[in-house]
Amino acid sequence: MTTVNENAEVSVDEAIEKVQAKAGGEKTSYDAQFRVWRGDAEGGELVDYTVEVNEGEVVLDIIHRLQATQVGDLAVRWNCKAGKCGSCSAEINGRPRLLCMTRMSTFTQNETITVTPLRTFPVMKDLVTDVSFNYKKAQEVPSFAPPEGLAPGEYRMAQVDVERSQEFRKCIECFLCQDVCHVIRDHEDNKESFSGPRFLMRVAELDMHPLDALDRQHAAQEEHGLGMCNITKCCTEVCPEHIKITDNALIPLKERVVDRKYDPLVWLGNKILRRAN
Repeated sequence: MTTVNENAEVSVDEAIEKVQAKAGGEKTSYDAQFRVWRGDAEGGELVDYTVEVNEGEVVLDIIHRLQATQVGDLAVRWNCKAGKCGSCSAEINGRPRLLCMTRMSTFTQNETITVTPLRTFPVMKDLVTDVSFNYKKAQEVPSFAPPEGLAPGEYRMAQVDVERSQEFRKCIECFLCQDVCHVIRDHEDNKESFSGPRFLMRVAELDMHPLDALDRQHAAQEEHGLGMCNITKCCTEVCPEHIKITDNALIPLKERVVDRKYDPLVWLGNKILRRAN
């Protein structure tokens, strides 16, 4: 009996076609209507484009096709195209998203897709914004400070303490949470005194660390504007890493700050200690 190897000397494209044929499906494409913001710091406008969309593509693919076929000077920031660098943040139909993680299959073929830059930050060109505000805020958060006399390699932590902050380390700094937070999105003058959810989450992470020696709770309230956060959970809703920023970082940090600042027994104890010194 003779057997035939169907995969022998078959190209990748041919193999894909054979799989699609067996599944009874064919690769489909259609023309989509895109509305993309074009401009710079001086101003701009939404421009309409008709562009081809192929099966399995994401919005970033379409933006790249626009660059290649119609508008070679269209500016967009991107890097990994795998949802891990956080570079391609923009607003799609008014919602902050990663261009590389937003599949075209989530929209109907007749839908007009509007792509605009992050609204909270100054526009540099087209879809690229100046997010240096976030780097400035990052510098304002002191790094981990171990207890005096404890050398690297001598750190000891319980596994439960490691797990508490592990979730926050998934942050890819796409700044979507910063963009959607209305405290800075709608009030430019708040940027000076409010760090935003991404960096309040960093403060919370360090405050949870059993070996961190700095007073993070006082800094959260007095330097990073924790009290301005009204826990609407909009930051959690847009996080591509599904970090529960509000429930697991901001609310617990608020509770610790309130306990310390307003608990009458704690207040009395602080008064007595200050007098003793």
